[in-house]
Amino acid sequence: MRAAVFLDRDGTIIEEKGYLYRPEEVVIFPGAAPALKGLRAAGFSLFIVTNQSGVGRGYYTTEDVVRVNEHLLRELGPAVRFDRIYFATEAPDQPSRGRKPSPQFLFDASDEFGVDLSRSYMIGDKLIDLQCGWNAGVRKSILVRTGYGAEFERDHAPELQAAMIVNGLTEAADWIIGDSRAK
Repeated sequence: MRAAVFLDRDGTIIEEKGYLYRPEEVVIFPGAAPALKGLRAAGFSLFIVTNQSGVGRGYYTTEDVVRVNEHLLRELGPAVRFDRIYFATEAPDQPSRGRKPSPQFLFDASDEFGVDLSRSYMIGDKLIDLQCGWNAGVRKSILVRTGYGAEFERDHAPELQAAMIVNGLTEAADWIIGDSRAK
């Protein structure tokens, strides 16, 4: 079984835009592509796990989500490869199998790709991202201060005691690579 890094999309890899559905509005954080390449080179499988409630709220379509994801992959380049992009389209008040903080997509990745969750990591900018990782039993959930992360750090400090908190994806990737080598 292999280790993986699960990443939230908006606010973690790309700038938070609030219900992003237009590919031309995707802005990748500086250093994101090299950080992802470094994780892949270190042997990690990569997965995006994202809530896209704009679909369930009627703001945009599943096809819009797919177009944004495809654009993101093109912009990151061929050296950055994700094993799968999981997304939950339900609004918060709708029943959902995979909407974070549900760990279901991480369990799916474990089953489908042979991922050892106990050796894996979750990176995100919201408490629900961290909870998703904790609920799945990952080695560590990491809060990035990009997107909503700094706000969540300020407003939810007691709930973040079990999390690693870093400035952004580059720092998270460096920490993960170091942590995995120290085992």
